[in-house]
Amino acid sequence: MFEKLPDQIPIFPLSGVIYFPKMNLPLNIFEQRYLDLVNDVIQKDKLMGMIQPKKSNKEVYKIGCLGKISDFQKSEDGRILINLTGLTRFEVLEEKENSKLYREFKVNYKKFILDLKPKKEEIDIDPLMNKVKTFFKKNGILLNWQEFDKLDKSQKINTLSMIAPITNEEKQKLLESVSLKEKNEVLINIIDFYLHKIDFDIQTVQ
Repeated sequence: MFEKLPDQIPIFPLSGVIYFPKMNLPLNIFEQRYLDLVNDVIQKDKLMGMIQPKKSNKEVYKIGCLGKISDFQKSEDGRILINLTGLTRFEVLEEKENSKLYREFKVNYKKFILDLKPKKEEIDIDPLMNKVKTFFKKNGILLNWQEFDKLDKSQKINTLSMIAPITNEEKQKLLESVSLKEKNEVLINIIDFYLHKIDFDIQTVQ
């Protein structure tokens, strides 16, 4: 299955944004280099990678997610609106030189074989959900829990990983968690940290 995926892909670095296989990511493209990127991939295989840049100037994290453009619309003011559907995460091997405005990288998918051939994982997400509801409430984040409950466990954990108000580094840690069980545990630990911090701050103020 990996043989069909390109080993060199164009990449859109975007800070604070992660997404996962089978998840959708709407994007509003307006910078010329990324307009070029989208126009090029639409004419090719519709595949592009998303990755977080590091704080230093040109460095990116080693893990991102490959997606396929599933919706494409051009607006009158020159912007392009796309929907990117996640396929599999990838590991960056090296950047490839090109004459384009956007960047391309050589990548490998082997570390994330579970993305394309998922195994059924029996995990209890009730402890996570109890903490998340408290965490979101304390942060003033409104979520339609009735609609959310219709998602399967994987979609729930991935959605929460994408929308939780946490740092870029913490989001990256979730993206790099290979299995669903690992991701669930990492997310619980992250939220626990914030809940304890909120409680500590309240006690300090009092």
